[in-house]
Amino acid sequence: MIEIRHLLKVTVAWTSIVYAICYFGVSMYPPIRMMTWRYAMHMDWNVASGYFGFGYFISGLIIWNVVALLGVWLFALLFNKIK
Repeated sequence: MIEIRHLLKVTVAWTSIVYAICYFGVSMYPPIRMMTWRYAMHMDWNVASGYFGFGYFISGLIIWNVVALLGVWLFALLFNKIK
């Protein structure tokens, strides 16, 4: 049985750390975005984005945490219900 509250706390911490590293990595070295699309996703997609600021950082952090929490919560719920 998975302890859902603890798992959700760990998910928020993990998602926040990874998001912050990625956000600041892209802000320090913008070509990393295109390199990720090309080499990790095997796609050639040209996206020019200059949206860097504290508000964008916080809104992205909230969105990614909500998405991660919903996914992990659903996983834990199904794991605990399916025998």
